[in-house]
Amino acid sequence: MVAQVNGTYADIYAWDNLYLAFRRAAKGKRGRGPAAAFEFRLEDNLILLQDELASGSYQPGQYVNFTIHEPKRRLISAAPFRDRVVHHALCQIIEAAFERSFIHHSYANRVGKGTHRALDTCQGWMASHPYVLQCDLRDFFPSIDHSLLQGSLNRRIQDGQTRRLIATILGSGADLLTSEYEMVYFPGDDLFAVNRPRGLPIGNLTSQFWANCFMDSFDHFVNRELVCGAYLRYVDDFLLFAEDKATLWHWRSALIQRLTRLQLTVHEHKAQVRPTSEGVRFLGFVVYPHKRLCLRRKGIAFRRRLREQLATYRRQPINRTQIDASVRGWINHVRYADSWGLRRALLGEVVL
Repeated sequence: MVAQVNGTYADIYAWDNLYLAFRRAAKGKRGRGPAAAFEFRLEDNLILLQDELASGSYQPGQYVNFTIHEPKRRLISAAPFRDRVVHHALCQIIEAAFERSFIHHSYANRVGKGTHRALDTCQGWMASHPYVLQCDLRDFFPSIDHSLLQGSLNRRIQDGQTRRLIATILGSGADLLTSEYEMVYFPGDDLFAVNRPRGLPIGNLTSQFWANCFMDSFDHFVNRELVCGAYLRYVDDFLLFAEDKATLWHWRSALIQRLTRLQLTVHEHKAQVRPTSEGVRFLGFVVYPHKRLCLRRKGIAFRRRLREQLATYRRQPINRTQIDASVRGWINHVRYADSWGLRRALLGEVVL
């Protein structure tokens, strides 16, 4: 029995839900311009959003786009703050029904999960299984087909107005990732398939949540049909563990075929079966059965950034808050690896 969303469209724009959505959207950002400006006239802004949602006249604003290059080039699209409030308001009503369906070992963007628990599970399975198959998806967010996604969401959402709001949010990002997607034709596609709306803006709360919804059927396929009991996924990076190579090679062929239903492809040259004793690169670390190391490029990047910050500080002594925050953030990341020697080496270079 598929769990249905119990909340109605009216629940999305209910005052308490909108106010909670504002609080969550503003968390950690209340001193920044967009959040502060919205909060300055909070009641007026929430009432306006409430009226627009109730009347069906709500339209998303323009995204702000920028590119990051760590760990690889990605286009980030940031929605206006008022739209982020709507994203939270929507997810607060519909998320619970989908969450009940997600497999236990899907770790991205879920309460009580996250990178560190994914790493712990990965290392535990590496210690108990001799072989691993690691896969990641090509152009994952740019590839997500809007029609397929909307269909998967509609199976749990019966409210027509909620469906229309989702379609509105999807449509607002339809043109953002066109240049990021390299067209792949799947069985049944015609020449017009290139015009199908696809892509989720990286940076939206809805995008992170909908990515899990989109991959949910695939997760259950791996668990139930392939009967892989040691499978975990973090966004578009997933690992399968087994006792022998032949099983993993068979699963590799089956999952590649299954992903065509979602119009997704893996990086086949990287999807290789290997002994767990060789380690895998996963979520910024190199994970082995009994140890966990930081990626070398991460240490080099931090050293370069720290040296630049220190050089600036020596030329013109300023508040050290930014440097302190950078160091604390890096330590908080690498402390989940066997990194005591690395920390001592890099921080031992610091001379103020």
